[in-house]
Amino acid sequence: MLWNPHSELEGRHAFLSPSKYHWINYNEDKIAATFASALASMRGTELHLFAHKAIDLGIRLPEDPITTLSLYVNDAIGYRMTTEQHLYYSDNAFGSADTICFRNNKLRIHDLKTGKTPTSEHQLEIYAALFCLEYRFKPHEIEIELRIYQNNEVRIYEVDPDTIVHIMDKITTYDKIIQAMRLEALS
Repeated sequence: MLWNPHSELEGRHAFLSPSKYHWINYNEDKIAATFASALASMRGTELHLFAHKAIDLGIRLPEDPITTLSLYVNDAIGYRMTTEQHLYYSDNAFGSADTICFRNNKLRIHDLKTGKTPTSEHQLEIYAALFCLEYRFKPHEIEIELRIYQNNEVRIYEVDPDTIVHIMDKITTYDKIIQAMRLEALS
């Protein structure tokens, strides 16, 4: 058999993929809702890329009308934040903060959320823990401010350092468990 090459499909995934077969049980309304959600997710990715570029270039966005994007971009520029910064503890524990800065003993981490679903500060707390682990800061010795930008508002979280210490402990403990399991699997 001479197979068609389809090289243009390398690295892509079909929406109606055989490996994500649950769609065969959907009705037309469910498939439309699921695809609308996927489109919203793609739009969120594009908005993150746009915000990243605007911040890196120092391009402030109009504040009239106030939007999630303008609040996020303008604050990040004002605080001279770094975009898409990787935070690394180990191959089992790392992530990329949307925007971050550490200046005058104050850690700021901001997160842009483009969906409507309510979100939690836990993701940002994990970034703070990863920052403290990687750069060897003690949460009780620095100030930490976390912000979520969503639905044209900013939610600011003043963090209890004990919460970050607890997450740091979980990261280090769970990382050891995973590492031991990896080594055992290789034996």
